[in-house]
Amino acid sequence: MKLFSTTALGLATAMAAGVFAPAQAETELTMYYPIAVGGALTEVVDGIVADFEAENPDINVTAIYSGNYDDTRVRALSALASGEAAQLAVMFSIDAYDLIEQELIVPFEEVATTDADKEWLTGFYPALMANGQIEGQTWGIPFQRSTIVAYYNKDLFREAGLDPETPPKTWDEMVEMGKALTKGDTYGLMIPSTGYPYWMFQALAIQNGKELMSGDGLTTYFDDPAVVETLEFWQSLSREHGIMPTGTVEWGTLRQAFLEGQTAMMWHSTGNLTAVKDAASFDFGVAELPANVRPGSPTGGGNFYLFKDTTEEERAAALKLMQFMTAPEQAAEWSIATGYMGVSPAAYETEALKAYTAEFPPALVARNQLESAVAEFSTFETARVRDGLNNAIQSALTGSKTPPDALAEAQAAAERLLAPYQ
Repeated sequence: MKLFSTTALGLATAMAAGVFAPAQAETELTMYYPIAVGGALTEVVDGIVADFEAENPDINVTAIYSGNYDDTRVRALSALASGEAAQLAVMFSIDAYDLIEQELIVPFEEVATTDADKEWLTGFYPALMANGQIEGQTWGIPFQRSTIVAYYNKDLFREAGLDPETPPKTWDEMVEMGKALTKGDTYGLMIPSTGYPYWMFQALAIQNGKELMSGDGLTTYFDDPAVVETLEFWQSLSREHGIMPTGTVEWGTLRQAFLEGQTAMMWHSTGNLTAVKDAASFDFGVAELPANVRPGSPTGGGNFYLFKDTTEEERAAALKLMQFMTAPEQAAEWSIATGYMGVSPAAYETEALKAYTAEFPPALVARNQLESAVAEFSTFETARVRDGLNNAIQSALTGSKTPPDALAEAQAAAERLLAPYQ
């Protein structure tokens, strides 16, 4: 990425000589964004924004890193409530229902009105649009998007007498291989149960043949027998099979645990892929998640949202910024730098991403998994409904409640929260 150029040098010299003063940006944009995985991703975002400003000198963008997804939602909405200017944000793809209910965002059909705009709206992977398309309108645009993938240590596979090119494709194979890989201070598998436990649980439930919620955000199925069975299976990985630590597994430190050989396999966001690639001192692989009744992973990550309290000029500038940041070239750059997916098929047709994936095929795993992916868990009152499910998962994994009791409580709480929307 260019840090300085002869053009910039000439501009600076002219300014110093008093030849002309810098032009004032006509439109100011403030954008909040999160980071929930490892790596210096703020530098990548700042670089893309700087490239946009260079092409659009009449637009000035203040990109504010604001913590994880939950932190970003709180900070962005607090800024809006206090009257601070903010035109757009990258927030959880699953925040759409709440943002619509609070009348904070506008559908993109209101601003993306030209033929080129409409073509842009239809250019993303459908699976990544699922969380942002509600009641026939588009409320969120994919940016830092992911599926859950299985990372595995090929060296440890070899030591255990397993084929390093054949990761588990079913739950039974995962348990069997996990037992062969569990040795000394190394566990066969770790699935994080802090941070975003509902996300991992949704993957397991899908694989067991049951979705956690209805498509309209009004109903949850936490106490369904297949969902209860799913939590019992997750619990059994430590209690019965001994291939995973008892209690909870930390989201934030799991990548490092994998890199240090504390676990031979881990489930985590593809957004960690480049950080693992850069830091791993061993041969590793990446695989789609194993199946039970069926394969599958929820999508995940962040979408662009456009806030309602914006001028026509700000909306036009924000749309231009979002189109730039999701364009094939920038999407390819973002994917290579982070491990997040290129959000459109066109991104994978760029020379940069074609060359990268040819050299490093694991970068295609999350994208390929979109064929069996479903929309990430999202309902009205998403944050509170999700908290109830997270608490149920953790109470079962720590042994303070049985899976049936924990999930029955979460279901009852969800029904109370969703009743006003029925």
